[in-house]
Amino acid sequence: MTSAPPGYRAGHVASLRVYEPLAAFAGAERERWEAYAASGASPSPAAAQAMEHVAALRALVGSPPLTVPELDEHAYVTEVDGMTLVCPWRTRLRSLEALEEFLAGVPDELVEAWVPRSLADGLGEQVDKLRLSAPEQRPGILTSTWHVPLRWFVLVDTKEREVSLGGDGAGRSLVYRTPMSRARRRVARALAVLRRTLEDGVVTVGIEELGRWLEEFHPRSLVELDYGGLVHLLDDAELSQDESARDVALALAALAEGDGDRAGSSWLSSASSSRCTSPP
Repeated sequence: MTSAPPGYRAGHVASLRVYEPLAAFAGAERERWEAYAASGASPSPAAAQAMEHVAALRALVGSPPLTVPELDEHAYVTEVDGMTLVCPWRTRLRSLEALEEFLAGVPDELVEAWVPRSLADGLGEQVDKLRLSAPEQRPGILTSTWHVPLRWFVLVDTKEREVSLGGDGAGRSLVYRTPMSRARRRVARALAVLRRTLEDGVVTVGIEELGRWLEEFHPRSLVELDYGGLVHLLDDAELSQDESARDVALALAALAEGDGDRAGSSWLSSASSSRCTSPP
């Protein structure tokens, strides 16, 4: 497994990843990921972020600039109970989708402040072409800059939390890992409570979208919530004491019992328990 460059610290980005068993892939793609996993060439999460960051900078400073970074296809690889699981990066598709989503909220007259008009005008066509050419290659990674969306914590349990302080900062991490079956059950329970108790649909819609995303993947997949570079925003005490998953679970339990005040208190606690979490 490739490590991050010496002295490198991952950017302030958290990730939600889905690792699928090799059985989820077919034909040539399955053969590619089998060989890739066996090669041991998978970069660590920190090294992966470094590689994508450098590729993005190269794309931006190119002449002419590129729409998305140019990077060889890689995947995260892990093993659970003797079964190999992979999470392909899909860097090109993720980059195109992210740019498309971003530009959708930019007034037309300001688009060229971000990308050349020629790139923006052809963006939708590029996304559609890539999706149609390989519909099975769905992105299994969601990212969030500067914060962890609270809806992500619905998928995990506080007992699944793994913290490493890392003496030199290089091994510093906060990660939750849970089987797909548990993540889907938690989404279903949360939605049942929210639909029954909340009039404001913003939170509910966000979790519905998350649930639909999970349904796209193999049932024996693994879901991983990784604080990524956000761990460097927290000192050791804050990192050790961050219990956002517990607080979100307490908020949902209070809602189920009809205690809105206690639910609000727990939800706010989860939002403010660390500087790297925020409302959904």
